[in-house]
This record gives sequence, structure tokens and C-alpha cells, in this order.
Amino acid sequence: MTELKNPIETEQQEWRKQQIQQRLKTWLTIFSPLCLLLIWQFLSQSGLIDARFFPPPTAIVSTFIELLTTGELFHHINISLFRILVGFLLGVIPGIIIGLCMGLYAPVRHFISPLIMALMPIPTLALLPLILIIFGIGEVSKVVTIAGSVFFPVVINTVAGVISIDSIYLDVAKNYGANRKDFFMKIALPGSLPFMLEGIQMGQAIALLTIVAAEMMGARSGIGYLIWTSYSAFLLKEMFVGLILISFFGYVFSLLLRWLQRKLIPWR
Repeated sequence: MTELKNPIETEQQEWRKQQIQQRLKTWLTIFSPLCLLLIWQFLSQSGLIDARFFPPPTAIVSTFIELLTTGELFHHINISLFRILVGFLLGVIPGIIIGLCMGLYAPVRHFISPLIMALMPIPTLALLPLILIIFGIGEVSKVVTIAGSVFFPVVINTVAGVISIDSIYLDVAKNYGANRKDFFMKIALPGSLPFMLEGIQMGQAIALLTIVAAEMMGARSGIGYLIWTSYSAFLLKEMFVGLILISFFGYVFSLLLRWLQRKLIPWR
């Protein structure tokens, strides 16, 4: 006769298997950038790539520590993070509100959609000269540039999320006399969250791309300014410090948004 397995033992084995798979994924995630850095270090030190243009990671780390000790790097990081945060919020909040209105009310959608479709293909950086003319070369122009680049993916994904909600939920809400606030807060907002968060995820990546370009024009501080001035002076170690910082912040922001996504929509 076939021996029956203990359900508890089977469950424990499955749990151990999942733990091993999770650890393997974690190690692979850590190993891939380390592997790239080791290859880079070897190629640079062996002369297979020109160390003047691609300095070894150890030299970049030494420059990073030097910039930290002088306080210069903290100044650039603080300025860039402030611009990103303010511009991101100014792009996300209106994008969510307008997206919910467009998704819930067809007249609003038909009125605003042509404007969105006409303006969205224009790169925000192409409008940067016009933004500089209107808002000057101060902080406002940098914030507006980031907000404009973040706004479009958020509003489009929010509209798509609201439209994808099953109409039965809207019908039930109408039958029970739901007011506009209920439609927004209890139906449209939760129902569109998966799409909305994907738009926000895209927006944060675009914000990092935009801040670098915006700080290269008419800025006196920030990570983008550090990258551009270092390139202009052929200080490539400092330039790589700025590039790696942008990559690092992009990865951290992505992790934070994914964590937020798991908290807000655990069923996904």
C-alpha cells in the first residue's frame, strides 16, 4: 500500500523549498552588480579598456569618499532630492485627480483626452527652453520640468485603471445612492490602484532622467550639474560618481514603490 504523507510534513517541506528559492533570488540579485563591478575592475586594471575613460570602481569609490568628506556631495544630493520630491508630488497628485475625473465622467474624458494625446508625445526636455523663459533659471523651472514629465504616465494609467473597473460596482454604488466622494474614494481610487501605481513607477524613473537633464541647463548644483561639469572638465571619476548615484536612487525608489504596492494591493 502507498504510504500517506503527513500534511504537516508536506507543508513544512514546501515552506523550506520556498525559503531556499527566495534566498537564491536574493543572492542572484546581489551577485549580478558585484559581478559587473569585478569585470569592470579587471578590464580597467589589465588595460583592456582605457582607464582614463573607464576608471576602475576602486578609484570611483575613493573619489566618492573624498566628495563625501568635503561635504560637496551631500549638497548636490540634497538639492536634487528636494527637486525630485517636490516635482514628483506636483506631477502625481494632479495626475491622479484628473485621471479619476476622466475615468469616471465621459464628458471630462472627451474634453481633456485630445489635450493629453497632443501634449504627451512632446518630450518635456524639448519644452525646457520655453519653461526657462516662463519660469526663469531658478528652482521653479526644475520642479515644473519634473512635474510635467511625471504627470502624463500617471494620468494615463489612472484613466485606464478606472475604465477597467467592472461596471457592476458602479451600478451597485448608484443603486445604494453613493455620492461623488464615495465614487472617488471607495470605487475609483481602490479599483485603479494597480494601474495607478504602475504609472507612478514609470513616473519616478522619468523624474530621475529629467532631473539630470534639467540640472545640466541653468543649474549651479545637483547631481546633474555634478555630472555635466565633471564631464566638461574631464573629471570622469566624479562623473561616474554622479551616474552611479542616479542609478542607486532609481533602484531605491523602485524598491520603495514596490513595497508600497504590496501594502496597498496585496492581492496583486
